[in-house]
Amino acid sequence: MEQIKKYIIALTSLYGIVPIDKVAEIYNMQNEDQISFDDVESYYYEDLSKHYVYAHKNHFVHETIMEFNDFKSMLRKKADKPYYVPNQEELLKYSDPNYYEKPKQYHDLCKYSKNNFFVGDDEKAELLCDNIMWKCRDDFNIQEVFDLFNTFEVNFKDEKQVNEVMQMVMELANNVRLWENNGHTPNEIFEKCEKPHLRPLPDKPFELDGADIFDFKTGNKVGRNDPCPCGSGKKYKKCCLGKDEEN
Repeated sequence: MEQIKKYIIALTSLYGIVPIDKVAEIYNMQNEDQISFDDVESYYYEDLSKHYVYAHKNHFVHETIMEFNDFKSMLRKKADKPYYVPNQEELLKYSDPNYYEKPKQYHDLCKYSKNNFFVGDDEKAELLCDNIMWKCRDDFNIQEVFDLFNTFEVNFKDEKQVNEVMQMVMELANNVRLWENNGHTPNEIFEKCEKPHLRPLPDKPFELDGADIFDFKTGNKVGRNDPCPCGSGKKYKKCCLGKDEEN
């Protein structure tokens, strides 16, 4: 298989949708022989459907997205998110349509299933975890995951075990590579795009300034010489101000 074609197939598998110029950019990042937009575009008119790749509006698109008419909605989800670019060896593994990266959380869940639900039947445990992995990649729904456990006739010992397993499933869901994240996992996107914009909590607990007291009847700030909002008839400074500062 030509190297450029291999990149097109691998990147479409990893990203779901990839523009022609992005293929050329990533190829040139990882190869000494440089290519142009036109070199990649020549494959735009080649039938790649046997590799689940279709050409649409200057993009290479995975068959599943075309089948469900999800092109526009997927582009919206992917907008402004950075691309995950693995090294060449890892990237080209995606040219195999059956390949997907199995994170540590997948292996943890698989090991747990083998030891607790399918003792002596590793194949069934792996099949369950493969199915859960696909659910995590495709519009994750916790109820559908529960249904999978029922389908595989898993009997949980107690509520504690249910919670333990569901925690492992959630950790897996947060560490799978998603098309809508341009190949990043939810955790990676959080760290790269969301976490930097979070406002840090103050080092010290919030303390209410005694002078910044408001009368809830009027909505006005209470000054030191104003009537105390407690209704005593005294000035605020002679009544509750000292109490508020003590608290």
